Amino acid sequence: MLYQPAHFNLEDRVHALALMRAHPLATLVSVQAGEGADDPMVSHVPLMAIEAKGNPPMRLIGHLAAMNPHAALLVDGARVTAIFHGPQGYVSPSWFTVKKAVPTWNYAVVHARGRVRRIDDSEGKERVLKALIDRHDAPYHAQWDGLDVDDREGMKRGMVGFEIVVESIAAKFKLSQNRSAADRTGVANGLLSGDPAAQALAAWLRRLDLA
Repeated sequence: MLYQPAHFNLEDRVHALALMRAHPLATLVSVQAGEGADDPMVSHVPLMAIEAKGNPPMRLIGHLAAMNPHAALLVDGARVTAIFHGPQGYVSPSWFTVKKAVPTWNYAVVHARGRVRRIDDSEGKERVLKALIDRHDAPYHAQWDGLDVDDREGMKRGMVGFEIVVESIAAKFKLSQNRSAADRTGVANGLLSGDPAAQALAAWLRRLDLA
């Protein structure tokens, strides 16, 4: 369960989807049953968010190596959480208009919870692979299609495809919403002088009209 103070809760699904697509490498978490139940299984995997009208409204697709023990937990109906990590950065109290303040850290994350549909058939894996290729490396599509069929099938046997039917989304954008407008402007200006992740945070402050 995500700790979610009301002022950091972002209910705008459009912005949540934008973060998920800009930062597709998610932390996938499954809870094991029986022995090891107190030790969740965690994998880091790129997931592609597909928004659609109707039911289900959103799906996440991806794949894991078949040798990854996590793959055995991705059975039909299994509950999982995918955590998308957006930009993050240190916030100096020197950026605030008040003296009485402590350092903090701003960040943006999206937690998507849902149920798994496992994909073991060759055609299903092909669809997953081609969707991810087209999203991240479209020029490679022709090269993949040109590979020997046996080579393609061999590589697909080494993976397990899956989709997650998303049941709930929690978007936490901790962007100094609990500070004054003047403080948020100071934070945005301070972040702009930092590294690319800090600058991306500043862009979100302005995108959400917080500074």
